[in-house]
Amino acid sequence: MTLRLVTERLVLTLPGPEAAGRVLAYLLANRDHLAPWEPPLPEGYLTVGHQAERLARAHEELAEDRALRLYLLDRSDEGGAILGTANFTQISRGGAQSCMLGYALSRDAQGKGLMLEALREAICYVWDELALHRIQANYMPTNERSGRLLRRLGFVVEGYARDYLLIDGQWRDHILAALYRPAK
Repeated sequence: MTLRLVTERLVLTLPGPEAAGRVLAYLLANRDHLAPWEPPLPEGYLTVGHQAERLARAHEELAEDRALRLYLLDRSDEGGAILGTANFTQISRGGAQSCMLGYALSRDAQGKGLMLEALREAICYVWDELALHRIQANYMPTNERSGRLLRRLGFVVEGYARDYLLIDGQWRDHILAALYRPAK
């Protein structure tokens, strides 16, 4: 399944396993930048083989309606560096019709409104194509940039979770936020 969402400056897509080298290059270039916000990486994560497996698995997850994992590319240079990710995971059907949102942006792409642009497009896809009702996104209280982004997108704070995730060797509190599908 080829998925390609286009914005003014970006292409959001799920590439195949052949893009594993580009994904790994993004992860390695941004390792220190993203480390303060991410849980521990599993053994072998930073290898081409592991990233190829993750990309193949991401296609299976999409086909099985379990997750939507998108990679952000510069629209004027789709074959260039990966700029970031936007992942809608833990898709729950039945009465919930919900998912979890996680995202990351390379250090060099920060401060340009790219994640706002990407998430606006991706959220429209989640509402219109996946027909979900609720998107949850959690962020650490110290991550003010994430909090501002989510508020701009319309997310509302629903709670506070103590010791929510193990990040950088410590259990970190998180603010729980959610966005609901607009009524038609």
